[in-house]
Amino acid sequence: MNREQASVLVKLLAAKGVHFAKGLSDEEVIAIQCDFKILFPADLRLFLQTALPISNKFVNWREGLNSKSKEDEIQKRLNWPLEGMLFDIDANGFWLDEWGERPESFAQQKVIVEQHYQHWPKLIPVYSHRYIPSTPYEEGNPILSVYQTDIIYYGYDLADYFSREFGFILPTIFQVPEQPKAIAFWDNFLA
Repeated sequence: MNREQASVLVKLLAAKGVHFAKGLSDEEVIAIQCDFKILFPADLRLFLQTALPISNKFVNWREGLNSKSKEDEIQKRLNWPLEGMLFDIDANGFWLDEWGERPESFAQQKVIVEQHYQHWPKLIPVYSHRYIPSTPYEEGNPILSVYQTDIIYYGYDLADYFSREFGFILPTIFQVPEQPKAIAFWDNFLA
């Protein structure tokens, strides 16, 4: 994604009623990435630096720097994929073979999954329960809809996702991938 494409996305989203604030500065991006221990993929970073969506269900990253309650809300959204998975482990018997033999107690299961979770690509909230993987640390990662272990592709890249979620057609300056990029671990859920 280039600056022109990011600006076009902002205009298309604004036409659908999304409200924006001034884009994030380099300093804000660095602070956010440091505070929340994430790395924005290049296309998401450029989009957020072009204009920051502040409508309901978007993450207002700037507020997370200035308010403990907003910081906690963002952290909760960052933890949502893990919490949903833990719910399915406890309530629905979910378990992946790669985690080894399933312990009897949920407390032991939780310890194992949390240890593995540290090595999976971190999912960054974009809108509602839609997430972009932080790795590979490059442009063009797919957007995933994450609800417990019900995880599906919701867009093959950021622009494709916004067009699907908000119901607009992308202009020809965008090249939507023909298939989504493979994402370590999360591909286990994406058949």
